[in-house]
Amino acid sequence: MTGAAPAAIELSGVSKSFGPVAANRDVSVTVAAGSIHGIVGENGAGKSTLMSILYGFYEADSGEIRVRGAKRTIRSSAEAIAAGIGMVHQHFMLVEPLSVVENVVLGAEGGPWLKRGLAKARAELARLSAQYGLAIDPDATVGSLSVGLQQRVEILKALYRGAEVLILDEPTAVLTPAEADQLFELLRALKAQGKTVILITHKLREIMAVTDRVSVMRRGEMVAHVETAQTSPDELAEAMVGRRVLLRVEKTPRQRGAPVLEAVGLTVVDARGHETLREASLTLHEGEIVGIAGVAGNGQSELLDVLAGLIQPARGVIRLDGRILNAADRSPANLRRLGLMHIPEDRQKAGLVTAFAAAENMILGYHDDPAFGPGPLLSPPAVRGHALAGMQAYDVRPADPALKTAKFSGGNQQKIVLAREIERAPKVLLVGQPTRGVDIGAIEFIHRRLIALRDAGVAILLVSVELDEVMALSDRILALCGGRITGERVAEEADERDLGLLMAGVSERAA
Repeated sequence: MTGAAPAAIELSGVSKSFGPVAANRDVSVTVAAGSIHGIVGENGAGKSTLMSILYGFYEADSGEIRVRGAKRTIRSSAEAIAAGIGMVHQHFMLVEPLSVVENVVLGAEGGPWLKRGLAKARAELARLSAQYGLAIDPDATVGSLSVGLQQRVEILKALYRGAEVLILDEPTAVLTPAEADQLFELLRALKAQGKTVILITHKLREIMAVTDRVSVMRRGEMVAHVETAQTSPDELAEAMVGRRVLLRVEKTPRQRGAPVLEAVGLTVVDARGHETLREASLTLHEGEIVGIAGVAGNGQSELLDVLAGLIQPARGVIRLDGRILNAADRSPANLRRLGLMHIPEDRQKAGLVTAFAAAENMILGYHDDPAFGPGPLLSPPAVRGHALAGMQAYDVRPADPALKTAKFSGGNQQKIVLAREIERAPKVLLVGQPTRGVDIGAIEFIHRRLIALRDAGVAILLVSVELDEVMALSDRILALCGGRITGERVAEEADERDLGLLMAGVSERAA
């Protein structure tokens, strides 16, 4: 910190418990005005709870908040906004059928004359867009925008309400690498204009790339405050987890076996008649990981869904263990019986019923297994015992089978899905975004599990927006662009430039 100006935010001795669970314990942190301050920690470390207290979603059990040197009591988001604090949540708070300008003024219409309020908002949006490089069509329907543009709308909402301090909670969890880089440029522009940014994340790449200072949380406590320029990813990872963390994927050369899953000419047509996957052909062998590289929205989701039986192809053939699967064979339930398991890209929409207890989610799709009870009735002790064993093996925190799945952090929800699918001894595992929204310790754990499965002879298809992850885990990499497979590379011979060209539909030779 420089000069005598008061800090933008000071939190002193903040504690918050939910029943017996202490989410924050005597947490103190100072955020310098006009800086980008990172707060990192594992899933469940207490980062989001701390910022939710600052934004008025929760009230602290004890402690003090100061904004620009003045003590403040913040009991609601309206009081936080009045104090000049804005927050962009990991899951956006937007009304998709409404336009950009309508979303921006929602809750701040400026009186009974909506037309007058919208006119004022348009002028202010134009000013903010020009000042911060946030170009966006104010009349565009929010539901038609990409995830990156929707995030811009959330930031504009906060700035429109006069935010001087902007909190971003896991802002890159749903962004492509290119969109994340655009966000970093925006954050630097905000800082240059005197705004203060608090970045909540567990991704060390973005911490090192964009922050001035970083604070580390572990199990509800603040354990370190360091200048970003004076630390390293390894030091931050060790502070986050409390032990040395392997940031590199270690694997032995593959021992590729027989082909297990083959797809020839797969084409998927959406409800509008567009071909979202076009003539895709691939083969998965025992004991290998095949990664899919591509910008989100280029057919990866459709490829996973059609192979998992969630949608039917318009054309094409799928073989499992050499046998052609007809439409009846390709139901998800039958594919599971044949040994094809699926970890979906969106755990909350497709992998879990968050209103159910963890124990119930850990048997979804396998509830007819006789191990869980005779006949149509489930045995609660058997279900609970199965869940507890899986939670302990996969380090799910807290290891409480009765807890509603919605109460777990995103990373622990992901571990519940992984435990359910991986422990069924798959022949083929389809994995979508295995580490999205997952902390550094859990990423290391998940990567080791996938490599162990590969070494045990499982055929794995991996889809991830993290190109580094695809390159580190895969034995072969297929690039997708516009629904087509544009090239294949042996992973150890691939580089980011080459894959980037293939992901853009441009071959190295054409370039």
